[in-house]
Amino acid sequence: MPGTSDRMPTADPAETSGPPSAESPPRSGGTETRAGAAGSPWKLRYSAKIRTAEEAVRVVTSGSHIFIGSGAAEPQRLVEALTGLGREVFGAEIVHILTLGRAPYAEANRGENFRHNALFIGPNVREAIAEGRADYTPIFLSEIPRLFETGRLAIDVALIQVSPPDSHGYCSFGVSTDVVKPATEAASIVVAEVNARMPRTLGDSFVHMDDIDYVVPVDYPVPEAKIHRPDEVAQRIGNHIAGLIEDGSTLQMGIGAIPDSVLRSLKDKKDLGVHTEMFSDGMMELVDLGVITNMKKSLHKGKVVTAFCMGSRALYDFVDNNPFIEFHPVSHTNDPFVISQNDRMVAINSALEVDLTGQVCADSLGEVFYSGIGGQVDFVRGAARSKGGKPIIALPSTAADGSVSRITPELRPGAGIVTSRGDVHYVVTEWGVANLHGRTIQQRALALISIAHPKFRPGLVREAKRLHFISPDIPEIPEVGTIYPGEWETVHALSDGTRMVVRPIKPTDEEMLKDHFYRLSEQTIYQRFFRSLKSLPHRDLVHFVNIDYTHEMGIIGIVRDPPPSERERIVGVARYFLNPATNIAEVSYVVQDDFQRHGIGTFLVRYLARIARENGIIAFDAEILPDNVAAMKVMHKLGFPVETKVTEGNYLLRVRFDRPIPSPAE
Repeated sequence: MPGTSDRMPTADPAETSGPPSAESPPRSGGTETRAGAAGSPWKLRYSAKIRTAEEAVRVVTSGSHIFIGSGAAEPQRLVEALTGLGREVFGAEIVHILTLGRAPYAEANRGENFRHNALFIGPNVREAIAEGRADYTPIFLSEIPRLFETGRLAIDVALIQVSPPDSHGYCSFGVSTDVVKPATEAASIVVAEVNARMPRTLGDSFVHMDDIDYVVPVDYPVPEAKIHRPDEVAQRIGNHIAGLIEDGSTLQMGIGAIPDSVLRSLKDKKDLGVHTEMFSDGMMELVDLGVITNMKKSLHKGKVVTAFCMGSRALYDFVDNNPFIEFHPVSHTNDPFVISQNDRMVAINSALEVDLTGQVCADSLGEVFYSGIGGQVDFVRGAARSKGGKPIIALPSTAADGSVSRITPELRPGAGIVTSRGDVHYVVTEWGVANLHGRTIQQRALALISIAHPKFRPGLVREAKRLHFISPDIPEIPEVGTIYPGEWETVHALSDGTRMVVRPIKPTDEEMLKDHFYRLSEQTIYQRFFRSLKSLPHRDLVHFVNIDYTHEMGIIGIVRDPPPSERERIVGVARYFLNPATNIAEVSYVVQDDFQRHGIGTFLVRYLARIARENGIIAFDAEILPDNVAAMKVMHKLGFPVETKVTEGNYLLRVRFDRPIPSPAE
């Protein structure tokens, strides 16, 4: 920042040699070296390049292809001066990704002078693109540098902003290296604002003064981006995503309420790393808390790797001259091959809508272009190929004040598919998590319906049937909707230390439940169903997994096979069915044979009893075969009075939750 010992003070504009001309100093790169053609110090050459903004932009001529620096590093004085050329320049193209400042060149009265080509659509040019006064180029962020390098997207003039040069003549690209460095290297002429307040960021983030043609000294604050305070919906989404993030994971996420809410939910994690496009205030806070250490990273260990940052003044001060953080062009940060080298890579990206097959629209509202492809696909594919990686798409379940579902039967007409159904893994809303990878269309549709807003679920089921996405015998959802009781999700350690996830059963569990049944022994099946069963067909399974969580509750215990397998399987099921007339529920349970004698049955039934009691149920009834001694012991371990009688040769046990256990004296 200003005053550091290795920076040269910006020169006074009065020392300029006049507007650019044929006699102005050429850029080095041919026969001239960094020491200068005659060995002159770079500081003397620097002084000769200084211009006012109005003088510097005169290098722009009619038909020029102009690049403007990104994000918070937009060269605002040069943009203002460029727009002032309106009477002299015609047919010029202006290209950039998101910028935080104004975009006067995209105003309606500038059409003959400038036409904007957005590589990512920001709020300042959205109207111009919607009205056809500007263009949009859909492109993966990782591939933009290649467009510049090959000349497919020509750059005659790059207007950028950099930090003051250090003692060796190197300026930092500051808060935006992303596509700015590649554009600078590809441009025929480079004009740079040298801002005394631009942070000096480290990494692959430097340009030498000999590679800058004209310099405009400025001194104004780097624009700050709004810090979003998560609302309840964003916080619930953040909590769900936090549950997917393991200690030692490496993170990528952007800006907005959902990423901020995720970061707020990670304060109890350990040794997280960062490999991302954008570094934010929320990430800075986790660094200060010691949550982000980067010490478990498998690539760039000990370093935050990013392409740009946008946020508060405190963030800009934090990244200034900070060796903990490396800035790189997006050709590195967003290369899926590079991303995949980070073990446990978690990529969190947003969407505008997702259809029931898993297609993600993220850049348009129907036929209207809204944002851009950006780095979503880069990171989705990189994380998918990472060892233990998790690509996540996050979005609120509704839009337009709750009147529109973002989970849709089909994408609206004209909507663009940014992330294909084959790329999608996790989709998260405030209602839960849907894991779509490797799942059938029916499984995907049911999973996405389960995380849609409850008021839209009945209609989504009907539409899914109409489109033949799900079987016609899938039960209809009541118009009031069914709320999955996520608060009953928990983790239990078995007697041998195995981690068992316990949660209410979902419609998407049909395949796992079927596999569970066919692994049961004949004796276990008989003890559970009181008859021999050779099959459990779909028509029966569908009723076991589609429950209302009120009159019927089912919980399952799930374990994961040892690594490297990611297969999950049900090892135990407990359920009750309530008789509303008596407020007494019939209870049953079954445990996989090779997992018996690990306390699974006892834990599941106790947990189910806890749920029942909180729901106001006064008792459990359980019918048990005479030889099923283990089941009788489980009922007696619940810690409540047990009434026993024999009915048709079987034991009928009633566990009363509304009566205390008699004391020994009684």
